[in-house]
Amino acid sequence: MKTIGCQLTQAFGYLRVSGKGQINGDGPERQEAAIRSYAAVHGIEIVRIYFEKGVCGEVETMERPEFIEMIAGLGDVRTVIVERLERLSRHLITQETCIQDFARQGIALVSCDPAEFDLMASDPSRVLVRQVFGAIAQYDKAMLVAKLRAARKRCKLAGKRMEGQKPFGSRDGEALTVELVRHYRADGYSYEAIANILNADGVSTRKRGGKWFATSIKRILTNTVSTESDKPLQSAAMAA
Repeated sequence: MKTIGCQLTQAFGYLRVSGKGQINGDGPERQEAAIRSYAAVHGIEIVRIYFEKGVCGEVETMERPEFIEMIAGLGDVRTVIVERLERLSRHLITQETCIQDFARQGIALVSCDPAEFDLMASDPSRVLVRQVFGAIAQYDKAMLVAKLRAARKRCKLAGKRMEGQKPFGSRDGEALTVELVRHYRADGYSYEAIANILNADGVSTRKRGGKWFATSIKRILTNTVSTESDKPLQSAAMAA
């Protein structure tokens, strides 16, 4: 575990006892002693100890007040230390879910039991759970892509745009410029010639202080859409 400069790596400790009768037993003291001993050996500063009192190991982590408070307090602290993973939860899937969620957030979950390091890496049941999680994530991603593709297709068939910047001509005051561009193009002007005319006449682009280019003129002619609110402006442009 790395230190930053000459500063110690910081961590939270997490304790849990199942029954209220264990609160005054040696369980909490044993867990805290193991966490502090591990921290001392590895040059880690324990910022705070969170003690979950009388909470069964089968209770989901996000239903535990101390665990929730610990997660809310994570900021510069990116390490959580437990005596053993069963202190986190007695359920394998809950343990793995928490490990994976912590990893995604850049948080290290550390067990003081050295035997659990090899177990976490090679235990067939844990490997299977991770593979299942990976398959679910891949499935969710594929379903999302499929749903987005279907939504885009529906919007396209309906003549709507689903995402991205709205085409030039859809905002107030842009329709007249669009009609001017179409007029010049109908008269045989090239894209570059139209851009030069607009620049010379001081016609504004969507970006303040921007310049017209041949590519932007071409984009206007291929991507613009007409709306009902544009029609009065379009009629005025044609009359001019």
